Amino acid sequence: MKVLICDPISPEGIEFFKQQSALEVVVLEQRPTEEDLISMAQDVAAYVVRSETKITAKVMEHSPQLKVVGRAGVGVDNVDVEAATRRGVVVMNTPGGNTISTAELTFAMLMALARKIPQAHMSMAQGQWNRKSYQGTELFGKTLGILGLGRIGSEVAKRARAFGMAVLAFDPYLSPSRAKAMEVEVASLDEIYSQSDFITVHMPMTDETRGMVNKAAFSKMKKGVRILNCARGGIVHEADLVEAIQQGVVAGAAMDVYESEPLAADHPFRSMPEIVTTPHLGASTREAQTNVGIEIADSITAYLTTGAVQNAVNMPSLDAKTYEKVKPYLTLGQKLGRLVSQLAPQQNDRLVITFGGKASDVPFDPIARFVLTGFLANAGGNNVNQINAKSMAESLGILVEQVQSNEATDFIEWLHVAAYCGEEKTSAGGTFFGAQMNPRIVRLNGLPVEIDPNGVVCLINNQDRPGIVGHLGTILASHQINIANMSLHRDREGGNALTVLNLDSIPQDSVLDQIRSDEAIRSIRIVRL
Repeated sequence: MKVLICDPISPEGIEFFKQQSALEVVVLEQRPTEEDLISMAQDVAAYVVRSETKITAKVMEHSPQLKVVGRAGVGVDNVDVEAATRRGVVVMNTPGGNTISTAELTFAMLMALARKIPQAHMSMAQGQWNRKSYQGTELFGKTLGILGLGRIGSEVAKRARAFGMAVLAFDPYLSPSRAKAMEVEVASLDEIYSQSDFITVHMPMTDETRGMVNKAAFSKMKKGVRILNCARGGIVHEADLVEAIQQGVVAGAAMDVYESEPLAADHPFRSMPEIVTTPHLGASTREAQTNVGIEIADSITAYLTTGAVQNAVNMPSLDAKTYEKVKPYLTLGQKLGRLVSQLAPQQNDRLVITFGGKASDVPFDPIARFVLTGFLANAGGNNVNQINAKSMAESLGILVEQVQSNEATDFIEWLHVAAYCGEEKTSAGGTFFGAQMNPRIVRLNGLPVEIDPNGVVCLINNQDRPGIVGHLGTILASHQINIANMSLHRDREGGNALTVLNLDSIPQDSVLDQIRSDEAIRSIRIVRL
């Protein structure tokens, strides 16, 4: 079985592969293009990449022997995970392998930025002695705003506290108890922007975070703020950052990641003395590379030679027989988690997963992990998977409970997920219909419903009155929005009603506003399942 190592990994990792007699190891000397990979793809069983090489759907289509793609690092942005899943290809990563290295780089960049070390060094290398030109600022007593307090953000916070900095943290999924334990203050984005002397980004790349530190954000910041990004390129809007520096709003920036990599030779960052740049060095330490190299080699080798699954992004670590039994529950659990996360407040202290009926006879842990991948999808983006979901929940201060229930219900098997924010509870329960085990959501905040957990779901709380269903249908139809399924529940005639619509497309805000204008409509929410 051929293992194609596309990007540089540690010699220890390569040697681990070569010790396996069943494997043919090919190490590429330079980064391959998509065309290069396609030309070599016919007999490849495993691709090993870091962040440079992209394993696309097209590459996989030309790789008939492909069984696994291994990413020597955390993020899998350069791997088409959906395409891999469709083709039955396992995608593995090395969660946590570069946490310390990235945190230490961030803090090194922070100090370099504060004391203008790179600029001063360059002047010395040119034979100058310009002490007055490189006056810096102390970290002691300054405020550091951290956007995202996951594993890396937490490590940065520890180091900042040791330097006597006040730490503000924005993380919609961080519980107050966890923040208190870390001696950081939970803050809104606007509070961080207006109060921080330094702002560092440690969030995943999602639709919500892409370009979030932009012109509007800079306009709210303290004059003289300094910006750092060692997380994902594109979270800081580069053109807006250049403008903010030129206008004197931002005093400096330290960037390790970029919207497009490698950074173009004529990019403005390269010629601006206020910006410290490094070429994506977050995981570039000997220790981190040794760890992730050996870890990915071990995981891929185990899968190819024994079928054991470790650190998989797109499937549970289960044997084949158990996996087939558990698979329907994994899908249902992830859908329930995703639904509850979109309806619950962002800061939750506790998540309770209850197994009832025949669901009590299947392994709880993989199902709970899939519930968490759905629940934490907005917090972790593509970085959250069943391997790291529990540690991510722990880092956010969310207590996860698994409960076996003997309660008698109308269903043979059922799964229930409840999120608690203090005393506020948001919950959903599901089961299966038919011999094909088709998942259905049958409880929503205690109310009986029947929801197909797929696609776009519109949830409407309204007054029960004649004609309301027809009214909703007319508005949606006038905007070419089709209703695929409908579920209705009311507490009494003329009382409160819950209308659930599966839609074929997402209504525009103007359509929702038109629906809200009816006095019988009390609230309307759109969720994506």
